[in-house]
Amino acid sequence: MMRWPTILAIIASCLIATTGAKAAEICTLIADGKSGAVLMERGDCHTPVTPASTFKVPLAVMGYDAGFLTAPDAPVLDFQEGYPDWIAEWRRPTDPAAWMRHSVVWYSQRITQALGAERLSAYAAAWGYGNADFSGDPGFDNGLERAWIASSLQVSPVEQVRFLHGLVNRTLPVSAAAMDMTVAIVEGHSAGEWSVRGKTGSAFPRLADRSFDRSRAWGWYVGWATKGERSVVFARLNQDEQRTEGPSGIRARGGFLAELPGLMAGL
Repeated sequence: MMRWPTILAIIASCLIATTGAKAAEICTLIADGKSGAVLMERGDCHTPVTPASTFKVPLAVMGYDAGFLTAPDAPVLDFQEGYPDWIAEWRRPTDPAAWMRHSVVWYSQRITQALGAERLSAYAAAWGYGNADFSGDPGFDNGLERAWIASSLQVSPVEQVRFLHGLVNRTLPVSAAAMDMTVAIVEGHSAGEWSVRGKTGSAFPRLADRSFDRSRAWGWYVGWATKGERSVVFARLNQDEQRTEGPSGIRARGGFLAELPGLMAGL
């Protein structure tokens, strides 16, 4: 049986440089930020995969709506020995903004444990966010530790974009404050004249023997972008074709941001 610290160590290598990488685009999906109408759908945008760290965006909405999270800088939770700690930024007190910025796994785990699987599933189901399955690995009681990391929770790019459209238009069935505070902590970037907010995600696929395919990492970048009065929501999903160098989600973000101005010029 593979222990949880071993699994974390394997997943951590998504964040550590190894060899050169080449990523294949699985999906690029762009929808109008107001109407939700699909403006561009390239590739397979309907097959669900692990959300990895992109799950932090819906998890933030859940955490704020449930009252566990209370502000962009509260609560501050202390790092404890035994928590996932392979990045220096994770070995320090963390608030929601830092959690989102540094993708702190243990902070996510504190939120999921506070809310519980039943409540997490109810939120996800109400939003149509993937299969809403927080059971974790079959035969293991680890759903609150890793359901969103190459495990039971699966979501497609189409479902990511649908959720994000509800978030940016404040139509999710949660408090307005929960959506406002989530939007406030999602990291911002620029793509030409476009102002972009989004979240990356990186994870290795699981094989039948419960090992990980370390040459085929998923790389997500999901979020929304604005330019003047125009807005869009988007999802980019890649999958590496060989061993990665650095997080696959960071490469997905870089590729999408470089391409966005040109894409939007033709839409």
